[in-house]
Amino acid sequence: MIRIVLVDDQELVRTGLRTLAEHDGDITVVAEAATGRSGLARVREMRPDVVLMDVRMPEMDGLAATREIVADPDLRTVKVMILTTFDEDEQVFEAIRAGAAGYLLKDIAPAELRRAVRVVADGQSLLSPSVTRTVMHSLATGPRRAVDNGRLAGLTEREREVLEQVGRGLTNDEIARALYLSPATARTYVSRLLGKLDARDRAQLVILAYETGLVSPGG
Repeated sequence: MIRIVLVDDQELVRTGLRTLAEHDGDITVVAEAATGRSGLARVREMRPDVVLMDVRMPEMDGLAATREIVADPDLRTVKVMILTTFDEDEQVFEAIRAGAAGYLLKDIAPAELRRAVRVVADGQSLLSPSVTRTVMHSLATGPRRAVDNGRLAGLTEREREVLEQVGRGLTNDEIARALYLSPATARTYVSRLLGKLDARDRAQLVILAYETGLVSPGG
């Protein structure tokens, strides 16, 4: 059973999310909250598998609450999925930087919402297709940057190559084929990059690859 906490300032939205999430019987809502601050308290109390977190809320917004959850070592197993009606570029980037494991829009289909909860609970990161397009469009149309060797100083040449492929959106199997590695070796390199670069998930590696100039916009 996947245990989730709903954090949204609209009661009607929480009621709808609870009904949709619990439909198949393998997901249960263990707590709800109407503000980021109260949501943080409920998460610390219940230690859920996944938090469905709204962005714009009173007292403390969802991004601030997400940062608090990610920074708490006692909550290291809790995954936060941002669920919002907004898809502005900066909110997407801030959610990823804050440590969110997923970012979905509230118009997502019910079955896709449940699938997303399962994916995130399994330790994977997830962005909805529309959000992914938003991120990639912003990166592709942004200014070209010189490679920031300082932030990449601890990486071997092969690790840089793998990070570049991650930044281009390749899966582990695709990276393995592109760099003539076994799939298991590709997975090992990605895991090593997460640790060396202090990245919570693959989404953060993608952003880092662009921010450091390792992958050029449009390149």
